[in-house]
Amino acid sequence: MAASKDVTVVQDLAKQVAEIATKPVQDERRKLWRRHNSLQRTRPLVLSLGAPWHVEVMPDGDLQCLDPFWRGLEHGLRLAILQDRLDDDTVIEPWITVQAVYRHPVSAECRWGPPIRFSEKTEARGSFAFRPSIVDEADFDKLVMPRHEIDEEATRRKYEQTCDALGDTLSVQLDRGPFYRSWCADISTDVVRLLGLEQFMMYMLDRPEWLHRVLAFMRDGVLATHEQAERAGDWRLFHHANQAVPYAKELADPAVDDRAMKRSDLWFFCASQETTCVSPAMFDEFMLQYQQPIMDQFGLTAYGCCEDLTRKIPLLRRIRNLRRISVTPWADLGCCAEQIGADYVLSWRPNPSEVVCTGFDRRRVERLTREALATCRGCHVDITLKDIETLPDGFESLVACVRTIKQVAQEA
Repeated sequence: MAASKDVTVVQDLAKQVAEIATKPVQDERRKLWRRHNSLQRTRPLVLSLGAPWHVEVMPDGDLQCLDPFWRGLEHGLRLAILQDRLDDDTVIEPWITVQAVYRHPVSAECRWGPPIRFSEKTEARGSFAFRPSIVDEADFDKLVMPRHEIDEEATRRKYEQTCDALGDTLSVQLDRGPFYRSWCADISTDVVRLLGLEQFMMYMLDRPEWLHRVLAFMRDGVLATHEQAERAGDWRLFHHANQAVPYAKELADPAVDDRAMKRSDLWFFCASQETTCVSPAMFDEFMLQYQQPIMDQFGLTAYGCCEDLTRKIPLLRRIRNLRRISVTPWADLGCCAEQIGADYVLSWRPNPSEVVCTGFDRRRVERLTREALATCRGCHVDITLKDIETLPDGFESLVACVRTIKQVAQEA
């Protein structure tokens, strides 16, 4: 009985998402992103990523499905519906993806051999500390080369179960892309989880040769899984990733398509938040040179998330396929805008505490947006609201914030 109810909930939500995906505005947004990401003039585009659905809008207790599998689908579909309410420049696509089940050399938590471990949180979504599992040079021998391998039977069951439930409502895409993407592919995230953040920076000074050996191993591991996935024909057009909306005239659009793609057909997203306090020279020596061979295989690259890249933009210019650069609240916006110019997309991220997380003040948001856009005059700018962890004035304040920023952007 529970499973039947769960399926009904998911089917009803899928119908709503399918209806949203057919709105004419989706094609209008696709055209804007296609031009914008190809460095053609548009109004500044606006995104809201990572709103606090978990607390303010859609706590887990509000989900209706009981089975964990259907509960996960319900959560994703509700997110799309809420995203539509924001009326930002997000494109809601007419498909959902079902993640393949992977066979790891050890497990997902031990994807490099030694476990990735954290301290216990004292509260929901609270802070935690890394518990390094690589603590001396001899631990290098515990590292295991990753591989791209899928549990075909478990994946088939998962995919067919979803297709049977949704029928023709939404297209269901089986995501067979490599496990080592995004935060599992930038090297920076996992190496710090394995070594610890302070230790990682100290090793640059007192164990440089050993650290280079670890980084080279991880680079080769990511490249190996990407190459194996390409040989298996497992990359698809919905694998574009640029922490925005991945349309560009140089590449085929994200789409429902069974054709195997090469990495050179796709966007790639990369970052190194963990090296934000590291000098440009050390960032280059102990991170960028290891990330670059991975990025080089793709058609276009977006670089940066929450790290301050102000002093590192000259190094990023070496990335031959670089197209987008993140400029965080902690960066020097003027200095970044001067260095980026019209050569790349400047993705500005306002400080969430100033625009909505401590309360929404329309005049303050208008002022901050106008000042930022004036500083970035001549650049190809988009505005991304992210890391919004609380909404004291409720979800409608975020809707109003997005509306205000879009209005200012249209006047710019």
